[in-house]
Amino acid sequence: MDKKKTRSFKQKIGIGILVFLLVVGGVVYKLADRYLIEHVEVVVADEAASSDSTSGTAATNATTTTTATTAAQVNATSDDWSYSSDDIQIKIDEVQTGSGSDQITYFVADVVLKNSSSLRSAFADNSFGTNITEVTSEIAASNDALFAINGDYYGFREDGVIIRNGTVYRDDPVRDAMALFEDGTMQTYNEEEISSSELLAQGVTNTLSFGPILIQDGQITSDFSNVKIDTNFGNRLIQNANPRTAIGMIAPNHYVFVVVDGRNEGYSRGMTLTELADLMQDLGATEAYNLDGGGSSTMYFMGRVVNNPQGKNQERGVSDILYIKE
Repeated sequence: MDKKKTRSFKQKIGIGILVFLLVVGGVVYKLADRYLIEHVEVVVADEAASSDSTSGTAATNATTTTTATTAAQVNATSDDWSYSSDDIQIKIDEVQTGSGSDQITYFVADVVLKNSSSLRSAFADNSFGTNITEVTSEIAASNDALFAINGDYYGFREDGVIIRNGTVYRDDPVRDAMALFEDGTMQTYNEEEISSSELLAQGVTNTLSFGPILIQDGQITSDFSNVKIDTNFGNRLIQNANPRTAIGMIAPNHYVFVVVDGRNEGYSRGMTLTELADLMQDLGATEAYNLDGGGSSTMYFMGRVVNNPQGKNQERGVSDILYIKE
């Protein structure tokens, strides 16, 4: 009798352990499926490979065209911090304020375009979906970008309105967003108040869904004391000093891009959202929007990463970029 009870008890323990392992395994798989495993929904045509159709030879060699060659073709002049052609003017400044533990290092790119089509977006691995990532410099180089910043990391979440280069990829309005238009303007807006069809009718080219809005109609929008972008696993309040990426419009086709380094005491502590909004206003932005920051914050220019990602000169993979191209 005692042996039967012991055997039965061991069987129950074994079944309990098996159930526990199955439950844990299921949870782990669901987390991995949601946040780690790539899910490609749409493969986007490789613009770099198909943009030159003047001859078979040119098309074959398009993917090896360098930024330097492009610059020569348009009679542009450039150095490590600036680029100038008939269509594009880029000037980058590195700025340091404060000292010691309060020092902040950030980079400001003042960009003036002749045509709004020079400002574009690109997905990691030329694919739209979730958990598809490449570092900013790789996405930029594969698209022959002169200049690039990381985007909104749309692939970390499953909602928001994602319109890129005039195509609607996701239409699940939930938050304050930013839109770029064919006339060279930028507008911040509430996704739940303006439909994608209305945006397309107005000539939208790209929307980014992260936030918060920093400046709207020339005014700083709030005190940013309790900002949360979404409810994803691992999401946290983002008001504290952090690395930052932001885009602002000074006038149509005149933009300012800011990347702030952080989490590196003695070099740069990062910025709060309030400090970032103040900076964008000081730079003359009439509209300004916060993009994905932290380890994602990266500025790329003429084949090199300008800032110090993650305080380690180490880029983090992202799902998308905004970039400038001739």
